[in-house]
Amino acid sequence: MPRLAAALRALALPVAALLAVAPSAPAQAKPEPKAPKEFVALRDVDPTILEEIRYFTPHNFTGDPVDGYRRPMCLLTRPAAEALHQAQRQLLRQGYTLKVYDCYRPQRAVNDFVEWAKDLGDQRMKGEFYPEVDKTRLFEDGYIAEKSGHSRGSTMDLTIVRLPALPTRPYVPGEKLVPCYAAKKDRFPDNSVDMGTGYDCFDTLSHTLDPRIKGAQRANRLLLKGTLEKLGFVNLAEEWWHYTYKPELFPDTYFDFPVSRRSLTG
Repeated sequence: MPRLAAALRALALPVAALLAVAPSAPAQAKPEPKAPKEFVALRDVDPTILEEIRYFTPHNFTGDPVDGYRRPMCLLTRPAAEALHQAQRQLLRQGYTLKVYDCYRPQRAVNDFVEWAKDLGDQRMKGEFYPEVDKTRLFEDGYIAEKSGHSRGSTMDLTIVRLPALPTRPYVPGEKLVPCYAAKKDRFPDNSVDMGTGYDCFDTLSHTLDPRIKGAQRANRLLLKGTLEKLGFVNLAEEWWHYTYKPELFPDTYFDFPVSRRSLTG
């Protein structure tokens, strides 16, 4: 019997060793969160509104496509999308169209912004988007925050384009940057009307009613502001492009589903 027990123990050792190195079963991927049924794709409500979703591309203040943007599309709560449709109808009659730069923004994208802001060594896009702002002050000055109204689904960044809308060339990473407050003919080309600064310009000139913005630039800002405010939108005074439709369906919820058609459940 002692010999048999010893033989069995000897046999068990290589089997145990084999089990120890055997690959474990792959963990199942956690399913992505979905949007509530109240969310829609803007193009399903109004396909005439132009969409240039900047955070899907590297042409933004981080210099990289932003986490959570799986498709270049605008997702919004239905009331916000339908109110934009009404604004578009008014502007089309005047020879203009709306263009959105950003709509619903997942929390993971906001987290991406926060991590970028903490990396003081990454200043690739400073020359265009924040030429006069020290990156150490982005949180203190309110340009970057850990939460964004965009994540609630009724906020969008947008502008106006005169018809017929000309195409805008894509940004080429590494190309020479021009300050976002430079004259329109000098800064990165955008088919929008001249608002005095480019989109996402971290500068006080971006304040909607900054008194230094005059003439046609001021008139363009007021056209956007006046059109949207009559329909229930509220402007963020520090950003001429930033509007929230009120009342919000989800005033206290910050969603994190990706920007994609698959996220929609309605």
